[in-house]
Amino acid sequence: MTLEQRIADIIEQIRPHLQADGGDIRFVEVTEDYVVKVELQGACGSCPYSKITLKNGVEDTLKKYIPEVKEVVDINLDF
Repeated sequence: MTLEQRIADIIEQIRPHLQADGGDIRFVEVTEDYVVKVELQGACGSCPYSKITLKNGVEDTLKKYIPEVKEVVDINLDF
């Protein structure tokens, strides 16, 4: 299984939690330096807590299962 497939699988497991609150997430890519790019959608795209969700939820979960991941960023947010 490729790194991209592993990341996509974990994001698919996270999606129902975001969807329960009216949001969603889409995996965009992983860079050569192991930065995962995603797009928060729906309610997550406009929620003031989306950065917290991204860092404390998505990023922490990905790093737990794939230690190579350095960071997770939303392509629509400035970090």
